[in-house]
Amino acid sequence: MAVRAELRSHLGKIKQAERAGALRGLKLAAEHLLQKSRELVPIDEGTLERSGTVSVDEANLRAAVSYDTPYAVRQHEELTWQHDEGRQAKYLEDPMQTEQQAMREIIAAEIRRSLR
Repeated sequence: MAVRAELRSHLGKIKQAERAGALRGLKLAAEHLLQKSRELVPIDEGTLERSGTVSVDEANLRAAVSYDTPYAVRQHEELTWQHDEGRQAKYLEDPMQTEQQAMREIIAAEIRRSLR
């Protein structure tokens, strides 16, 4: 009696799902960073805070969080300026350091979710 087995590879579908999950996770992680940085952005009129945005380069799986005002960089780097309580210079750099693990977990969760 002959036994026949057939093995089908779904690696292409798995890689597609994994990439889709990574993209979703990357965007969510960047949004998380944006939210955390907005909690620290110096506020006068709120213009700087409102200028924060997330952009994702899907082709290279990269994300960026940026603030787009003429004074965003100076406000970020000037350590001698006084800010309201809870607000600070390094409003993007600090949460980028402190939230790394949370952002990794967000990305990993989305990849796992996409592979179900």
